Amino acid sequence: MHGHAQARTYATLGERFGARYKWYVSATVMLGTFSVVLAATIINVAVPAIMTRFAVAQDQVHWLATGFLAAMTVGMLLNAWAAARFGSRGAFALAMGGFILASLVGGFSGDFAVLVAARVGQGLTAGMIQPHALVAIFQVFPVHRRGQAMGIYGMGVILGPAIAPALGGVLVDSFSWRATFIVVLPACAVAAGLAWRFLPGRGPRRASLDWLGVALLSAALLALLWAIASLHRRGLLDPWVGLALFGGIILALLFVAWQRRVREPLLELRVLAQPGFASGFVLSIVMGAGLFASTYLAPLYFQQSAGMSASASGLMLVPAGLAMAFVFPVAGHLTDRVPIRWIVAAGLAFFVASMVLLAAAEIPTSAAWLVVWALFGRLGVGLMMPPITTASLGLLPEDQLDRASGIINFGRQIGGALGVNLSAVLAQYASDFYRFRHPNEPATRVFEAGFDYAFVVLALLFVLAFWPLHRLSRAIARDAV
Repeated sequence: MHGHAQARTYATLGERFGARYKWYVSATVMLGTFSVVLAATIINVAVPAIMTRFAVAQDQVHWLATGFLAAMTVGMLLNAWAAARFGSRGAFALAMGGFILASLVGGFSGDFAVLVAARVGQGLTAGMIQPHALVAIFQVFPVHRRGQAMGIYGMGVILGPAIAPALGGVLVDSFSWRATFIVVLPACAVAAGLAWRFLPGRGPRRASLDWLGVALLSAALLALLWAIASLHRRGLLDPWVGLALFGGIILALLFVAWQRRVREPLLELRVLAQPGFASGFVLSIVMGAGLFASTYLAPLYFQQSAGMSASASGLMLVPAGLAMAFVFPVAGHLTDRVPIRWIVAAGLAFFVASMVLLAAAEIPTSAAWLVVWALFGRLGVGLMMPPITTASLGLLPEDQLDRASGIINFGRQIGGALGVNLSAVLAQYASDFYRFRHPNEPATRVFEAGFDYAFVVLALLFVLAFWPLHRLSRAIARDAV
């Protein structure tokens, strides 16, 4: 009922603005999506400067990325409710306004806790904006042009991370790390204004939200991520760490149990019972962990170990981002023509090779080789993402695709939050251990030891992912019979 009412509203606006209306809507939502995706990764280049400014270590500063990703996970689950409750116009403009406010707080903050809170606010509102953009574009494009719509959406999602490192590095070196919060604000303000003009208002349906589910999930994520982040400094025997770890697991189990009982769940977990789909979900978690953790670690590695400036480290990552943007449509094309297992296996192998080569690199390694090895990792993720999503959803009936897509996106975001969290803690632990064993080594070598350890662990995680890939391939083969 609501979807049809929404479509009629889009149609009414289409009659008012004419044939160009779909491009007005596309420009509106893609400007918003590009802004929030850019903000998600642009800060990674500024992390060393932030560490110096607030005197924080790796196992603390990672909250800037972890908090964003975890909050974005919750925001994505709020998107459908917000669109139904406030309409496309209200939900999009409200989320953009919240994102602008959080960015201003972050840009002018003088306390690290406030900075983390601002990143959480950015993540929550970004999570509401990104999926809303895809829904809006699908509404205004006819069925036979949905592929074109996906291409437009994909460009906005991929272009941000591709240019973010270079832009962030220039801003940090030329101005301050604070500029990485401010640079997206003009585009955000324009997107909010365009949304008020071109997106439809609220439909007739009163929306309901599983507030208990939101509370349980948020509390579980906070407890588990804090417990993991605190292991190095406090130790496993610390009562607060133990309480957070045990409480987080209990809250997560309660969330799962509640989602199976509630009438309109945030996540339709029953689809995980479909043979093979759970393996696709696990692969999405691994892929998210690798994508976001490597995106977080690489600029720190280039600055703290190789001694590069923020601008140089950002430029080092541009080829990798462009390679991922290039391989993404190629992987989508191959998905319809080559067995899934070969494409995903190639992606896993590329990523493992990237992490192993970066871990084996010594400080004097040529910058050109570091660029190539970072590029391998992006090629790997680009090869994996389309076929994993397509294969997982292909195992399900059509009436479950929307809910199953939400599960896959949820897995990727959760994997990203956990991947950044664990890799930052492991890097700090390994650095401290190496400093204890070799107190006279220079700081660059100490940092390098920590990054090497984190890269190796990520490589091992992707080696283990061949097992769920095998199970997914078997399920696809059975489904094809």
